[in-house]
Amino acid sequence: MARAARKKKEKVEIISFNGTGRRKDSIARVRLIPGTGKITVNGKELSEHFSGNRFLSQTAESPLIATNTKEKYDVIVKVLGGGTTGQAGAIRHGIARALEEADETLREPLKKAGFLTRDSRMKERRKYGLKKARKAPQFSKR
Repeated sequence: MARAARKKKEKVEIISFNGTGRRKDSIARVRLIPGTGKITVNGKELSEHFSGNRFLSQTAESPLIATNTKEKYDVIVKVLGGGTTGQAGAIRHGIARALEEADETLREPLKKAGFLTRDSRMKERRKYGLKKARKAPQFSKR
């Protein structure tokens, strides 16, 4: 039996830039790929993921708008944990970090806008004897 010559598969290396963003309990893994400006979050389009909330969509894509790179990169995001506001903030932080990795000259406008700073505010823990972190049960004198 004669064997047919196998063709070697050539690996095409895709240039991508990664960034991890965090906000409250949300963690976003962001990947920037040179493209047309399509933003995908967990397999859905950005506006679809935030169910039509334009404010959250604008928050998430604000680093791209601030650096005029909206039509330059496709953004693929995997985000988990937290609520919609935390996820939007995490995506914004991750996109900013990935843009900084892609082009060092973008660091100054991103830093000036505050996109590279991780927002460390978290929910305060609940204390025993209270209903929430600070809310006490109703006081009765008699």
